Amino acid sequence: MSDKNNNQINIELSPEMADGIYSNLAIITHSHSEFVVDFIRMMPGIPKAKVKSRIILTPQHAKRLFKALKENITKFEAMHGEIKMPEREQQFPLNLGGPPAEA
Repeated sequence: MSDKNNNQINIELSPEMADGIYSNLAIITHSHSEFVVDFIRMMPGIPKAKVKSRIILTPQHAKRLFKALKENITKFEAMHGEIKMPEREQQFPLNLGGPPAEA
């Protein structure tokens, strides 16, 4: 007997993963079948930055993530006010050999 309302997913979060990884730059590239998001940590005065995590998504999942981020940013700003962005975004001279990157 199946329960149609039992669509819960049991998600496990290990203590190591719960600590998270700090990132202050994301580089997004894509092919016809996947989106690749590299999360990078840049430190002031250090010319080398490391990719701390790489997430590979299907185009459909990338769009779901985009919608979820948009919804959560809207909720955050409703509670805390508009997120201020610098007038002039810092440009990074990055050429990683793929489609143009977006951050």
